[in-house]
Amino acid sequence: MRAEMLHEELGEGFFAKVKAADFNSLILRYRNQDAAQTISLDTLDDQEWCAYFGRFEPFPNSFKSPLALSYHGHQFGSYNPDIGDGRGFLYAQIREQGSNRLLDLGTKGSGKTPYSRNGDGRLTLKGAVREILASEYLQAVGVNSSKSLSVFETGEALHRHDEPSPARGAVLVRLSHSHIRIGSFQRLAYLNQHQDILKLAKFVIRNYYPQIEQQQPPEELFQQLLASFIQLVADMVAGWMAAGFVHGVLNTDNFNLTGESFDYGPWRFLEQMDFEFTAAYFDHNRRYAYGKQPEAALWALCRLADCFTEFVPLEKLEKELQKFYPTLQKLLFEKICWRFGIIASPKLHQDEFLSLFFSCTTKSQINLDYLFHTFYAGFDQTQIGAENEEILPFLKIIESQKARQNKRPDYFDQPLQSTLTIKEVEAVWEPISQADDWTLCYEKIQAIKNYRTALNAN
Repeated sequence: MRAEMLHEELGEGFFAKVKAADFNSLILRYRNQDAAQTISLDTLDDQEWCAYFGRFEPFPNSFKSPLALSYHGHQFGSYNPDIGDGRGFLYAQIREQGSNRLLDLGTKGSGKTPYSRNGDGRLTLKGAVREILASEYLQAVGVNSSKSLSVFETGEALHRHDEPSPARGAVLVRLSHSHIRIGSFQRLAYLNQHQDILKLAKFVIRNYYPQIEQQQPPEELFQQLLASFIQLVADMVAGWMAAGFVHGVLNTDNFNLTGESFDYGPWRFLEQMDFEFTAAYFDHNRRYAYGKQPEAALWALCRLADCFTEFVPLEKLEKELQKFYPTLQKLLFEKICWRFGIIASPKLHQDEFLSLFFSCTTKSQINLDYLFHTFYAGFDQTQIGAENEEILPFLKIIESQKARQNKRPDYFDQPLQSTLTIKEVEAVWEPISQADDWTLCYEKIQAIKNYRTALNAN
């Protein structure tokens, strides 16, 4: 483990130094050993784990004080200059073992910051459990996502209007590639700090986009940064659409500059195809409905491009933005094929394939988890019964394609266990809430890991 303090080098105009909350108690509820191993922290004993991820004692050679990052953002289309890390902070930066990639340790529920406004800076235990499940599942199906590293229950009773109160408190640590957001650039543009926009862009490129030459003129630098970021966002959103995932809150402060899915609040998975389905109960206009997620992502990318207009002619920025939908379409085609265990053959007409997938799943109202699981490559034709009539035209295409694995994993011959519909999530939470029984939660996490293994088998 090699700790870093690179973000601090940007200067205090980019963050506020803060202190972690002093919690009533700390009960370890989740420790992600797989993620810890990637940053050489898997050998920490329980006392050390609690010190670092419960009391937030500083790592050697890292920040002496946590950093609450400064940013603005559009929230449901309205610009808000009064936000920032309100219940979390950047706690440390560490190099990934093997790749030497810079990774952030960020928190959720770690206490008040100057950006908390009227919030208490806390996280409910149920919210932490939901983040663990969402991040594990999205990683399993190939979406670039933050990883839930640690969860401690804090012994606090929290009052919330969207959960039965008092709710149990928790503090979560997530591992991600970066916490710099579109909103980080928006704040600097709002303040007319154009040199700081250039400074932040060079920092992002140096640490997260090594393929981009740092010393080139700003026009080329910003254009290439936007082009590279568009590719990453298209990949992330295509992954959501292929998974039937609805993020819920696609505000510009929820897009980080490494194209990772993170900050899982009111997320949901579709039970059946529904383009109008929303995850957030407060999204009254369905701005972030399942079918509108690509549009929301492009809108957010346009707001980032707005921050670059001092450096790049508008027509060049627009030219890059026009590549988003074609890129998304190609990646979505590949990801759906991957989820079905088939090779994305050039002989398949991409647009027709996607059109048939969405039309058949809409007509049939088939459960998507059941569809991907039951009709994985090499499925038994006898499973196609009268109840599958509406999906049959698409299944015939799947059946005729070459499998991408040497052998269909035995996992797909077993009952479906990895699904995360709202009923499944509530079923996981109920025994925790009623009897502090975590058995179903840990079993669900393991089932998702088993799914990931099956999808990636040779």
